[in-house]
Amino acid sequence: MNLVIRGNHISITSALGNFVRSKLSRLDKFLDMNPTGDANVVLSVLKNDHKVEVTIPYPGLVFRAEESSKDMYASIDLVVEKLERQIRKYKTKVTRKLRYDDNLRQQMIENSLGQETNEVKSQSETTETAERFPIVRSKRFHLKPMDAQEAILQMNALGHDFFVFTQAETNQVNVIYRRKDGQYGLIEPE
Repeated sequence: MNLVIRGNHISITSALGNFVRSKLSRLDKFLDMNPTGDANVVLSVLKNDHKVEVTIPYPGLVFRAEESSKDMYASIDLVVEKLERQIRKYKTKVTRKLRYDDNLRQQMIENSLGQETNEVKSQSETTETAERFPIVRSKRFHLKPMDAQEAILQMNALGHDFFVFTQAETNQVNVIYRRKDGQYGLIEPE
């Protein structure tokens, strides 16, 4: 895997760069296919907080983790452990998913999502206020066609509470989200 290592408020020494490369090379045994791009590693230091952020693009999804501690080397170890857990969890779920019969899986999706879509209503009424809401961050990404179950796997792998994707059957943009009760909801356009 190709690594792009950057530092914020820290210079990347050869020893630190080699340590990051050696630790992240442990993940190569889990990633049987080549990542779709360069893995990005950002090391930053603010006061006594040493933070490590790693993003690994993979075909159809992205693995991302961040950890911070009082020691940069400990933060690197923690983020590698977190990524290893994410990758193992994803691989296990994909393997399990492939074992299920398509008809059974489709029936389960329809049952679980059919109840949720009745509860989820889009609210088109908005009250205009004189205030403006500042947008502090903007992201652009490719929407890969997938089914709801694959979107849930991707969302969990990223550690997010929602995930935007293109529904493979309808080719429409959908949003899958985690509810407060731990179950999942699906928002689809009419």
